[in-house]
Order: sequence, then C-alpha cells, then structure tokens
Amino acid sequence: MLPLWIALQFLSSLPIRLPGMPEPEQLGRSLLFYPLVGLLFGLLLWALNLVLAGAPLLLHAALLLTVWVVLGGAMHLDGLADSADAWLGGFGDRERTLLIMKDPRSGPIAVVTLVLVLLLKFAALLALIEQGHAVVLIIVPVLGRAALLGLFLTTPYVRAGGLGQALADHLPRKTGWQVLGASALGCLLIAGVHAVVALVISLAVFVWLRRVMMRRLGGTTGDTAGALLELLEMGVMVGLALV
Repeated sequence: MLPLWIALQFLSSLPIRLPGMPEPEQLGRSLLFYPLVGLLFGLLLWALNLVLAGAPLLLHAALLLTVWVVLGGAMHLDGLADSADAWLGGFGDRERTLLIMKDPRSGPIAVVTLVLVLLLKFAALLALIEQGHAVVLIIVPVLGRAALLGLFLTTPYVRAGGLGQALADHLPRKTGWQVLGASALGCLLIAGVHAVVALVISLAVFVWLRRVMMRRLGGTTGDTAGALLELLEMGVMVGLALV
C-alpha cells in the first residue's frame, strides 16, 4: 500500500505522512495509483455536490471549485503558471524555456492563464450543475490523473535526477497500460455516454499537448505535466458542458 500513500501525499493536500524516504521502485509504482487518487477526489466532489443541493448556483459552483483546488494543493496550477511563462518567454528555445520554468516567480502571462483556466472551469461547473450532469465530477479528476500516468508512459522526462526521473525510470510499464485501460473502462461504467465524450476530448488534448512538449523540449517536466492535467480537465469540462 506504500505506493498509494506516496501518490496521495504527492497529489493531494491530505495529511499523509510516510514512514521514511521511499525507494525509487516504490516511487515508480506510485504512478499506477494516480487514477485511484483521481477517483477519490471525484467521489469527494460528487458527495459535496449532493450536500450543496439547493444552495445558490454561483456559490455552489464556487465552493466545488475551491475544494477541488484545495484538494490538489494547487500544485498543478503552479505547473501551469510556470509553463505559461516559460512558453512565452522561452521564444522557442529549449534551454531558455527550461530555465524560466525553474524560476519561482510568476509573470503576467502566468496570472492571465490561471485566471482564464479557473474561470472556464467555474463556468463549466456551473453549466454541468444546471444540466444535472454532476456524475462527470467523478470522472474528470480520474482522467486528469490518468493522463499523468499516460504522459510518463509515452514521453521522456527531460530533467535528469529528482523525483520525476525516479518516477519515469521505475514505472512498471505493462501494468501502467493495464491501469489506463481499467481507468477508461471505469469511467464508461460510471458516466456512460458522457464518458465517451470525455475520453475523446481527453485523448485529443493529450495528443496535442504532448506534441507541443516534444517540439519544444523533447519530453516533459513536472511543470508541463501539471499544465497537461489542468488543461485536460478544463477541456473535458467545457466540452461536456457544451454537448
């Protein structure tokens, strides 16, 4: 169960304490549990949605989004902000892009990107609540975190050393593909036709963003992985709200 606790500690703000420094093999196996962490997030959001039934819709959506961000510790939003700054300020240069991503400061492009992504998520949440499609709250976090597993299965990690390299080097790849398949099947069982639409959008966003990463960096970093998760979740929610 240690890989699950590692995944929970890394992906959430839940008060998880590990008994010590995990072995690299355990870090790699923790990636297999990312979709399960997403399922936990989704179930918590779905339950909160039930609790908030009857609340003013704007407040309802705002509270859901706030809890969503807090559950993840805003870690992936930080990666999105760093990636946005780096993509504009890097001027197409790989090394400059990587250097800017390591800068802890956020420029105006990062701020604008975060505002737009959160605004679109909020508006999509509001629409999905009005449409009575709250079940998608369960599958969207699963797809976002499954995308991280898919990214590490298919894309080189370009920063030598550190946690990301350990994840990439010790990920059990055959089992990883099986987990991705099980995640897709689980989403279909939970949300039916909505899951079909969500899977198509997820795949399209994943392929596009991975291509962008490969062209600029030749692979992925922790920041671009976070950006992938946030943009994929946003794209799926907006797409589902529109259909």
